[in-house]
Amino acid sequence: MTIQPRRSPAQSESKRIAAELDTLISPAARGDRHAVDQILRIISPLIRRYCIARMGNTSHLTVTVDDVMQEILIATVASISRYEDQGKTFLAFVYGIAANKVSDAFRRGKHTAFPMADLPDHAGTGPGPEEWTLAFERRAHARELMKVLAPNHQEVLLLRVVMGWSAAETAEAIGTSPGVVRVIQHRALNKLRRELQVA
Repeated sequence: MTIQPRRSPAQSESKRIAAELDTLISPAARGDRHAVDQILRIISPLIRRYCIARMGNTSHLTVTVDDVMQEILIATVASISRYEDQGKTFLAFVYGIAANKVSDAFRRGKHTAFPMADLPDHAGTGPGPEEWTLAFERRAHARELMKVLAPNHQEVLLLRVVMGWSAAETAEAIGTSPGVVRVIQHRALNKLRRELQVA
């Protein structure tokens, strides 16, 4: 009896999404507008999650998460006709675009403030100010903690933990082997554990 390794739900979902995108890319490249719309529908939540995880609070940047997300989606649509399968999934290709656009946003530097949206007419049913503050503080603490890691270690943890990618998918996206990804992840987590013990 062969024991199969357990896949997390996020890894299974990521595999399913990558396969679905790979079936849509050919029709989209031929100009099928419905296929392009489907691609955007599929990648939008993933791109949002990636941008939020990488950028955090954007008050110090000249752009917001939504701005960068829009740039990524526009660049993705523009590159669909030029995409060639070179052993990478289309999802890994999109991730490459996202990584570059987020890096560009950080390079563009700092800015003052953005106008506030209009206040809603009624109270929301979602988390209140206390929950938002606690969640913000946890994310800020996690981002500060991640700064002790080398950039490639940060990227591996982001893809593996936040995005839920498998070691193989992460390796494909960053251009290395799954074994190297596992080693980087192991070292990064050990370093974070040591930092938490010191704090």
